[in-house]
Amino acid sequence: MTMTKRDLVVRVSKETKINQVDVKRVLESILKALTEELAAGNNIEFRNFGVFEVLTRKARVGRNPNAPTKEVQIPERAVVKFRAGKEMKKLIAMLDPKKLASDADSED
Repeated sequence: MTMTKRDLVVRVSKETKINQVDVKRVLESILKALTEELAAGNNIEFRNFGVFEVLTRKARVGRNPNAPTKEVQIPERAVVKFRAGKEMKKLIAMLDPKKLASDADSED
C-alpha cells in the first residue's frame, strides 16, 4: 500500500484537530523547503527518522534495454540518497518480508 500526500494530510488533520486546508498548506511549505535545500546541495537530517544526502553519481556506460548491443554514455549527475535513522531501521526490521512481497504482488 502507498501513502499519498492526501492520505498524510487527512491523518495529521485527524490527529491534531487542525483543518485539512491548513495541514496541506504547512505540508506543502515543508516539502518546498526540503526540496529547495536539497537543490542547493545541502543535506537534511531528522534525528531517528533519517538523512537525505545529495551525492554525485559518477558518469558510466549504460545499455539501451531495447537495443542491448548499443552503449549509451550516462553523464555524471547529482542524486538524492535517503538513509534511515535508528528508530526507523528498528521498526522496519520488524516487518515480515513475505507479507511485503505478497502486498507488492497484489498491487500489480
